[in-house]
Amino acid sequence: MRDEPIMGCAERNVEEKPKCNPFGTRFLTDEAQVFTHNAWDDVEWSEEQQEEAKKIVEHQKTMKVDDVKAMQLLSTPAEQWDAFYAQNENRFFKDRNWLLKEFPELDVNIERNSQNPEVKILEVGCGVGNTTFPLMQVNDSSRIFLHSCDYAPNAIRVLKSQEVYDTSKMNAFVWDITQDAPEEAPAPGSLDYVVCIYVLSAIHPDNIRKALRNLDYGRYDLTQLRFKKDRLIDENLYCRGDGTLVYFFEMEELEKLLAEHDMQKQAMHVDRRLIVNRAKQVKMYRQWIQGKFVKSGGEE
Repeated sequence: MRDEPIMGCAERNVEEKPKCNPFGTRFLTDEAQVFTHNAWDDVEWSEEQQEEAKKIVEHQKTMKVDDVKAMQLLSTPAEQWDAFYAQNENRFFKDRNWLLKEFPELDVNIERNSQNPEVKILEVGCGVGNTTFPLMQVNDSSRIFLHSCDYAPNAIRVLKSQEVYDTSKMNAFVWDITQDAPEEAPAPGSLDYVVCIYVLSAIHPDNIRKALRNLDYGRYDLTQLRFKKDRLIDENLYCRGDGTLVYFFEMEELEKLLAEHDMQKQAMHVDRRLIVNRAKQVKMYRQWIQGKFVKSGGEE
């Protein structure tokens, strides 16, 4: 039988670094050199930075979104993303050409996949295809089938309108993963991998367990600290200017949620990166959680 699927959560972090990390070899050892490159890896925060981040988040609690607006945003999260894709089409996000470097398991030619005549993948929160199409391009398209879902109908519309969309190798469909799967969804137990990038953080924390059950960022990231008045809805849950939601996890919290659904951790880490604007001499500290999990009970 086919192995149960590996789930990649890159809301991007690890105890053991991926061997092919595209950025994982540039380390800042001399602060005087910080503006010589655009990015640095594994940059640890000082205690002062940690305390300052906590103070910023505590201050945000005094400027929460009003109850009426919060209720509106929480009741129609898909509508906000649908409006986002209606306006931006495929012009906003960049293609994720780093996927096989961060997640080499998605390469159909590795030993784990070599015995499968066809490697089946489900990408959750596919948007307009910034993962879908790069995965098809770097893999042998005769040995991969990619299911792609998003809860924004406009995202699926844009994805399907691309010339490279191939119905013989791709199945794009609308699915709010906090709800039951539609008819177009792949059959249970038929997948090799589930890819979930920047998706769980867009779901209200009360619904994450439902989402994970259907599928069987890092906290203090710069994005969180930049939020001003009328952005905080609840503990670590915010709305962006366009109304879309974003939740900031702690690594232990996300690991526990996945463990509740019999997902065994293969690797997990907080990816701390220092992004530098050399022209403006500005430093920006980013944090993501990246993990790889295998569903328990799989058989060869």
